[in-house]
Amino acid sequence: RLVSALGSGQASDASDPPESAGTSHALPGSLTARETEVLGLIGEGLSNHEIGERLVLGQATVKTHVNRIFAKIGVRNRAQAVRYAIGHGLARPR
Repeated sequence: RLVSALGSGQASDASDPPESAGTSHALPGSLTARETEVLGLIGEGLSNHEIGERLVLGQATVKTHVNRIFAKIGVRNRAQAVRYAIGHGLARPR
């Protein structure tokens, strides 16, 4: 599976959860599954600390995910990220 993924250029980040065999999920903004999960939690209003606790990730890892998400979806701050998450169905407005 790894050799196949590397050959096709689709290797995933080691922190990403494995996807179910045979399923294909279109993730917004070319986000990884983990980044999509983090973006959803940002959209729910969680802080980096709360996201880290929820996903059992260190603060530096969460910050890296957040920075990559912002770059991939073209936003500059959390408010814009929340709007993006709600607009793409990753979070619900309160």
